[in-house]
Amino acid sequence: MLSAIAAAEAAEQERTTTVAAHERKARPHSGGREPIPPHLPRKDIVHDLPVHEKWCTHEHEGVCWARQRIGGEVSERYHYEPPKVWVERHVFPKYACAECHEGVKVAAAVKSILPKSNASPSLLAHLVTSKFDDGLPLYRICRQMQRQEVLLSPGTVGTWVNTLGGESVVPLINLMIDDLLEHPLIQMDETYLQVLRSEKSPNSDHYMVVRCAGPRGRRIILFDYIPSRTAEALKSLLMGADGPYRGQLLTDGFELYDIVAAQLKLEHFGCLQHCRTYFHKALKVAELPSGRALAGVAMREYLGPVFKIEQDIKDLRKQRERDGSALTAEEVVALRQEKSAPILTAFKHWVDELLLGTPPQSALGKALAYTTNQWSKLVRHLEHGDVPIHNNDTENRIRPFAQGRRIWLFCHNPFGARASANLFSLVSTARACGIEPHAYLNFIFERLPPADTVEALQALLPWNVRAALPAARAAA
Repeated sequence: MLSAIAAAEAAEQERTTTVAAHERKARPHSGGREPIPPHLPRKDIVHDLPVHEKWCTHEHEGVCWARQRIGGEVSERYHYEPPKVWVERHVFPKYACAECHEGVKVAAAVKSILPKSNASPSLLAHLVTSKFDDGLPLYRICRQMQRQEVLLSPGTVGTWVNTLGGESVVPLINLMIDDLLEHPLIQMDETYLQVLRSEKSPNSDHYMVVRCAGPRGRRIILFDYIPSRTAEALKSLLMGADGPYRGQLLTDGFELYDIVAAQLKLEHFGCLQHCRTYFHKALKVAELPSGRALAGVAMREYLGPVFKIEQDIKDLRKQRERDGSALTAEEVVALRQEKSAPILTAFKHWVDELLLGTPPQSALGKALAYTTNQWSKLVRHLEHGDVPIHNNDTENRIRPFAQGRRIWLFCHNPFGARASANLFSLVSTARACGIEPHAYLNFIFERLPPADTVEALQALLPWNVRAALPAARAAA
């Protein structure tokens, strides 16, 4: 223990920072500003000379020569117009025969996703995107609409949104759940939520759980509301129509996931990013200089190099994709065994040496204890080339929800929480599949009412409609 502290302090004193040589790419445009995207429409506003200035002022033999245009200077600026709201008038002409009087003929009514409202799919898509992608509360969206003399009450809009999320899109969510449970790896995380009216007190914490699965371009992000964070509630999210999930599970160190994985006999993987976060916190807040020095050793000599190896693997995978090939899981395992395994073995020996002599309630002690308790899960990725070493993707999917929660604060009741979870799922999955959420929601809100078969519903899943949407982008 003392030798490790002395070595850490000596290394900290002698440590120098090397800045690698690099070249800064010159911007192809002036002023340091990003260029205006070429796909935006252009409208020329010509600032021409007055007519009298188009003639040369040097009179020669009583003649003034006309100046010839030799080019021009162009300056581009963004122009903004407020969104336009107009009214759809659905007209159904009636026809009747004046001779036989067989009755009146009129075209069949168009099915609407909210039949008893005056909201079109485009307006509903705007409301959902504004709240669940932009994080705006409904009352603020209504206030923005008032600027265009569109009078919508937050109560009415809230009913629309809850009906969409709690009823209309449920068949799509069920298909996404079935698809998610077929993937070999599921990543899970959760965050708290306040629900005002439920069986619990208004100040009690409820939870929103996020499940992620699938490859890039077909990534599934599902939000689920649970009133209490229990093993049974988490376990229920891994139960499908055909029985319990039997694949791999990647989570943080929350102990309930250990219970769930054990009961369902899942191969459970840990998150090295959480391990690194513990040591990073110790580096900042450790009570003793020796604690900060040792946390720096963990970050610099062990965890940092392992994450650098993963970045190299990621870069190699992209290079292979550019070359038209792929980096196989077996190749990733070989690289991890060759480069990461020796570092992690040395890290575990270092942790074991320090653990007994470090106060367990100190920041460094908590980091060491987390590493020891999670160790078997933290190194399991060394045998699986298709499993990431951290759960960052799932945490990144939670971030938009957490940012929106700071503004809209709470859900009114459990039904609203479940409706919000479903709409967050659609918006997040669309983004993960490279689709602009408003375009996707507008598309499915128009086509959901007549979709009365499983095949018709499957055609509306994000990865199946990407090619049909002009706003689709490359997969995130």
